[in-house]
Amino acid sequence: MHKLDWEDLRCFAAVSRGGSISAAARELGVNHSTVLRRLDGLEQSLGVRLFERFQSGYVLTSAGELLHDHAGEVEERIETAQRALGGLDAELSGTVRLTTTDTLAHGLLMPILQRFRQRHPAVQLQLVLNNSFLNLTRREADIAVRPSNTPPDALVGRKAGMVASAFYASRAYLKELEKQGVARDDWAAQRWVAPDESLSHLGMAKWIAAHVPPQNITLRADSLLAMRDAALAGMGVAPLLCMLAEGERKLVRLAAPEARFNTQLWVLSHRDLKRVARIKALTQFLYDELRENPHVLPA
Repeated sequence: MHKLDWEDLRCFAAVSRGGSISAAARELGVNHSTVLRRLDGLEQSLGVRLFERFQSGYVLTSAGELLHDHAGEVEERIETAQRALGGLDAELSGTVRLTTTDTLAHGLLMPILQRFRQRHPAVQLQLVLNNSFLNLTRREADIAVRPSNTPPDALVGRKAGMVASAFYASRAYLKELEKQGVARDDWAAQRWVAPDESLSHLGMAKWIAAHVPPQNITLRADSLLAMRDAALAGMGVAPLLCMLAEGERKLVRLAAPEARFNTQLWVLSHRDLKRVARIKALTQFLYDELRENPHVLPA
């Protein structure tokens, strides 16, 4: 006797409930031939006839009734286990690993994550700060909140809005320029704090690459937070997210934000994880909160 296949047993149980091949096919969402093939294979494997075939329908034989009793117990246990597992997930407990940039964590996400935790205290959050995309396929993270105009195709999610950027410099740096007789908007004469290659996808980084001589760049960094600190220290003009720089009294915005420098803000996950209740809940919460945040422009 061969090992029994659970799909064969499901077809058997559906036929016994519906009394026909067509009724079982409708219940299982498969075609007529699939049910018939599995039922025939099950009878051959067991070496017994499980149903009597009549024009009025299928009727269990004595062997079929015996198998029906045992298969029913198995089916009930599996359904009980599925309900239990589903219930655990519905309670929103467990760990969610979220990756984002240091800038967004500092400027946007911490109050949002606190509100989520108050609503779902059994969920433990793990925050991974990284300015490049982690591989969600390998479960390096469950959710990514990223500023990017070109998010990876392998991830699914929604655009929550956009964040604006502009040029900023410290008041001390601007006083130094004034003494030298250099105009604030003479970009070619400025010292610059610039993003490194890891942030080259940002619109402001592309502008600097096209308009600023390399010798005018005093510092490159892979973090907008570090760039803000460098600007505060007077190292030069820095392209910064407005939400990061506007609250700093020592910084002055040198030009109005331009739409071409806006960066899209995405809430992303891997398609295999989007139905997990706690992950689905957090992605929706993040999306809703970011959409309402005054620092996030409409998409």
